Amino acid sequence: MHPELAADLDQLPALLEETRSRAAAFLDSLDERPVVPRADPPARMPLGERGGGLRAALAEFGERWEPRLSGGAGPRYFGFVTGGATPAALAGDWLTAAADQNSNSSLDGAGQQLERETVGWLRELFGLSAAHGGTFVSGATMSNTVGLAIARQWLGERLGVDVAEDGAGALGRVRVFSGSAHSSVAKALAVLGLGRGALTPVPVLPGREAVDVAALGRALADHDGPCVLVANAGTVNTADFDDLRALADLRDRHGCWLHVDAAFGAFAALVPEHAHLVAGLDLADSVCVDLHKWLNVPYDSAVQFTRRPDLQAEVFRNAAAYLGPLGADPDLVHLTPENSHRLRALAAWFTLRAYGRSGHREIVEGCVAGARALGEAVEGTDGLRLLAPVRLNVVCFTLAERPTAERLAALADRVADEAFLTPTHYDGVPALRAAFSNWRTTGSDVRRAAAALAKAVRELGG
Repeated sequence: MHPELAADLDQLPALLEETRSRAAAFLDSLDERPVVPRADPPARMPLGERGGGLRAALAEFGERWEPRLSGGAGPRYFGFVTGGATPAALAGDWLTAAADQNSNSSLDGAGQQLERETVGWLRELFGLSAAHGGTFVSGATMSNTVGLAIARQWLGERLGVDVAEDGAGALGRVRVFSGSAHSSVAKALAVLGLGRGALTPVPVLPGREAVDVAALGRALADHDGPCVLVANAGTVNTADFDDLRALADLRDRHGCWLHVDAAFGAFAALVPEHAHLVAGLDLADSVCVDLHKWLNVPYDSAVQFTRRPDLQAEVFRNAAAYLGPLGADPDLVHLTPENSHRLRALAAWFTLRAYGRSGHREIVEGCVAGARALGEAVEGTDGLRLLAPVRLNVVCFTLAERPTAERLAALADRVADEAFLTPTHYDGVPALRAAFSNWRTTGSDVRRAAAALAKAVRELGG
């Protein structure tokens, strides 16, 4: 064994304790460290012949890289839709790395069995029936890709062709209709050989991002080829929701596949006040849910559900003597593009087991309350304008005067020490958005972010 490896193995308990201390110190600093540090990247270092062992690597990481890491796990990182990691999820993720399982095969089955149990818990959490099978994937982009791959195979089934064998060209031109599709949908279509051009925008309701159901009905009536509907349960700009029951009716009437992108919106099911937003989710043919958002597990983690796991296995089956069989309940290796993946389910298992439905409901309720409070603060701040109602956990706003992309970037830069906001466009207007999904966020964080915004607007001037 290499001498530095041997020395690290001999000292492993002490070295892991040093690592734990460093991790704890980082987490303790989240409340006060700049949310987006402004430091330039360090000069690149060559790889040496000798490394110096784990202790030397820890020291260099602490000097060169740790100060430059964002507060992405912290309470005022409102960019994208980013959760943190609950204590239980963090523990689960550490144990995931320690156990180092490849959970895709029944030949080494505990990990696969744990994943199936966790998927069952999540299915119940989101109000899905046992008709939906599910599998862990890396994120919403991969979840959407898997769901649309199953849709592609279903279209072939209806036309009497096997797309997994013959290729997407056997389908001819496919239309994918959506009102406000996330960018990952177009990416998935490119990967699947259907093409970004397959995505066909449908008008949305006035002042909304939700699809106009009547307009969608007309578009479907005018199209006689294979088609897929992509519904939104929580748009990234304004957390708007399509009428899922109405879209399911259109699916039945016109013979389409209905995929629901519920990356964070599925969590509305946890709160009685908001559960109506996802009424009809169980009617979908496939569903995307991102877990490193509102479940607050570490990156990367998501889950996909479908009513047609048989078609899923047709797409992703892998034939090798050392892999488990397909059968009625195929190994996970036959259900996603990955031949191997870490035991992602363990972090989710831990946080679900530790805090249950009520704990995660409270996280959602707290985030919604925080978004409403920031929305009220924006409305009460001279120089800012709210662009859409705060429907759930996203605040979309702009400058009241001269809302150019450059001025909004300057505004975001001025508040970056206190809060991270991401740029967007809403109804043709450059804007900023704050998404609440971190379990640590409190009313104090909202007040700090609001004060930083008010100060930045004054400094920016008219």
